[in-house]
Amino acid sequence: MGASISLPLALTQGDPAGIGPDITLMAWLRRQNGEVPPFMYLGDPDVLAQRAQLLGLDVPLAAVEPAEALGRFADALPYIAVASTPGVRAGIADSGSAAGTIEAIKQAVALTLAGRTAAVVTNPIAKSVLYEAGFRFPGHTEYLADLAAEAIGSPVMPVMMIAGPLLRTVPVTIHVPLKDVPVLLTEELIYRTARVTAMDLTKHFGIDKPRLAISGLNPHAGEDGALGLEDGSVVAPAIARLRADGIDAFGPLPADTMFHAAARETYDVAICMYHDQALIPAKALGFDDGVNVTLGLPFIRTSPDHGTAFSLAGTGKARPTSLMAALRMAAEMAQRGLSNGRT
Repeated sequence: MGASISLPLALTQGDPAGIGPDITLMAWLRRQNGEVPPFMYLGDPDVLAQRAQLLGLDVPLAAVEPAEALGRFADALPYIAVASTPGVRAGIADSGSAAGTIEAIKQAVALTLAGRTAAVVTNPIAKSVLYEAGFRFPGHTEYLADLAAEAIGSPVMPVMMIAGPLLRTVPVTIHVPLKDVPVLLTEELIYRTARVTAMDLTKHFGIDKPRLAISGLNPHAGEDGALGLEDGSVVAPAIARLRADGIDAFGPLPADTMFHAAARETYDVAICMYHDQALIPAKALGFDDGVNVTLGLPFIRTSPDHGTAFSLAGTGKARPTSLMAALRMAAEMAQRGLSNGRT
């Protein structure tokens, strides 16, 4: 059974030519018995209707205001029409849909910050499609951080966490070439990333004193300098600062021994130095039910841990399990915040 929430989740359309519409429809069809908490779709309802017809799914749609979504969810998929995306075809990327995709994200954030929806859940986007339309952010996370900073009037530090049933991982550097990682990786960046992670694991996941396992950058965590100096000169000082703050952080650890079952029992999250170091084990251990969570924002945001999968759109082969996990996690985080008296 899922968490009980008093507000709907705001689910964005993502790229309408990808599998976002497919998995949205499939998720709604699995709403019984608390498998999926109530959500409201922000996007083009015509795309949903066309995709439902293509997939042979019987999904009634209902235009709503946020306050009406909970009452309609049992009988129809509630939506707010954000932007028209005419001519969308399943599996065919088209930059003409970018404006609607971006506007759906913007409205979902605005509704959640206004207290009209419980959290933001985002369907996958295709960054290359958005770039063609002039999108100036590297991806979802950076755009969400910009929207948050604009709303609250001060910068925020977003942190990407991949969370599954068996493992949580956080990459300190994310979508950058591997050759740039040693330059971008600083003591301050590791320290700030880990602090945000620790605070939000307490706030949104109910872990009073999170245990942070922090990987090294180099093979064997540098082998005492024989395989690189960064682990001693950059990673270790960040860990010392965290421990001085009372955070249960330890390392730097050799990444190749961090992710077996016995090792995972010793920590609540693995802080890794670069993208693949974090995401390979996370996806290997939870590909179908992993969730991308953005920490450090003034609102809750989750997303499926996969891409648009254009080749699967409209075929009926896409699986909604990761989206369903993202919806459940968002609802659980929102409910936990309410029960703790926090937002």
